[in-house]
Amino acid sequence: MSTPSPLRRLALRTCAVACLALLTSVHAAPAANDTVQLQVDVTAKGTPLPHFWENMFGSGRAVLALRDDYRKDLEDVKAATGFTYIRFHGIFDRDMGVAYRDAQGKLQFNFNYVDQVYDGLLARGVKPFVELGFMPPELSTDPASHHDFWYHPNVMPAKDWNEWDAMVRAFLQHEIERYGIEEVRSWYFEVWNEPNLAFWGGKPEQSTYYNLYDRTARVVKSVDKQFRVGGPATAQAAWLPDFLKHVKQSGAPIDFVSTHVYGDDTADNVFKTKENIPRRDMVCRAVDKSHKEVAASPFPKLPLVYSEYNASYANLPNVTDTVYMGPWMANTIRECAGKVDMMSYWSFSDVFDEQGVVKTPFYGGFGLIAADRIPKPAFNAFAMLHKLGDVQLPLTTDSALATRRADGTVVLALWNYTKPLGDTADYTPGVPAGANKHFDVDLKHLGHATQATVWRLDQEHGNAVAAFDKMGRPTTPSREQITQLREAGKLAAPEQVALQNGRLSIDIPPQGLVVVELH
Repeated sequence: MSTPSPLRRLALRTCAVACLALLTSVHAAPAANDTVQLQVDVTAKGTPLPHFWENMFGSGRAVLALRDDYRKDLEDVKAATGFTYIRFHGIFDRDMGVAYRDAQGKLQFNFNYVDQVYDGLLARGVKPFVELGFMPPELSTDPASHHDFWYHPNVMPAKDWNEWDAMVRAFLQHEIERYGIEEVRSWYFEVWNEPNLAFWGGKPEQSTYYNLYDRTARVVKSVDKQFRVGGPATAQAAWLPDFLKHVKQSGAPIDFVSTHVYGDDTADNVFKTKENIPRRDMVCRAVDKSHKEVAASPFPKLPLVYSEYNASYANLPNVTDTVYMGPWMANTIRECAGKVDMMSYWSFSDVFDEQGVVKTPFYGGFGLIAADRIPKPAFNAFAMLHKLGDVQLPLTTDSALATRRADGTVVLALWNYTKPLGDTADYTPGVPAGANKHFDVDLKHLGHATQATVWRLDQEHGNAVAAFDKMGRPTTPSREQITQLREAGKLAAPEQVALQNGRLSIDIPPQGLVVVELH
């Protein structure tokens, strides 16, 4: 995570259901429309739009990948997005049982749980983006020093770096033996997680991390020169110029550079300025900064990987649980396109326990799928945006994307971005405020297309949270309620809309996302 999220207590106020009913009645009559006029030349050359936002996802720590609900959620997200890589913390944590000492005190290794984790991923068509960390207590300078996550990973340096090297080498050689060299060459290896925060106990942070990086990267390449290794996996888009300068000077190998950012990271932390950067823009402002830093570095062609991002790090139910994530995600694609090679949404599932065992399905968790396998609006947003083509067509607007697939199919994303209802850990029920947005789209050179298929995500479509509100937000839903919530969270069936002389007119409510396929 970018910042250790505090434990959040979701308390439903006694008037919540009544307040929801009142707000719904207040907003029942739609506000006056804002109109957006768009012209799209569907034959324009366009620019490449690789699906950088959905090629990788983050997840809860490694051991959770042994759970049945984790694997079922993984299958659902794979089916919706086709993603390739998954990243998680803790492949070397104590609960993975990788390192131990025999009766003579000699260091030994056991990869039984690692095998089960990676077997489960690969069987579902997903490859590891391996975060090399954290420190097994058996190797640590301070086995009793823990990070304050609920599962207490050890984040201290090794007391004997030769033992760390031996563990990393044994781990890599084991993966080759189990999966074959060509498979493991298709993985990524990232050294540690967020060493500029409390996830690294070396002092001073930067120079001790550089030592960790240099020796670990060299071990990785000593096993196979084609393995991909990188870092520094910093929070708040930090350290990239200094890190790349250091790597150039040290001669350590590097194949990609990685960092993280969240929508509620501050300008002071990310840019060292006093700006008030809106949540909708923070992630891609940081991506732009990193893109320019890499371009100006000794490695200007190095792939840039944002191995964690999301609209919030702080468990805000009105942000990550709600339909707000549809427009936020679409706008993030629009703003970040062309500036980053891969981004890893944190995370694919609320099978997650950094702040403790999940107590209720909708608490502002990071995942696309809530506890009890209930799809969130964010899941539907990713499923819809997966339909976009791989060529971006010219369009001047902050509320739409126009794309074309390889077979010539034109796909649009249109949205009505408004702020979340509440920006605190206390959930604020209600209908998103603001005016409807009317889109009048003029499609040039469309040929014989006369129909549009329209998918919607908004307060009334694909929104399990609205159903949860109507239930009174039960802390522990019954099995029957879980079934109802899963049904309410499904992507709404698409509409068929006729085109009139190549024109499409559509209204979108506040926080609504629409994806249109023309045929």
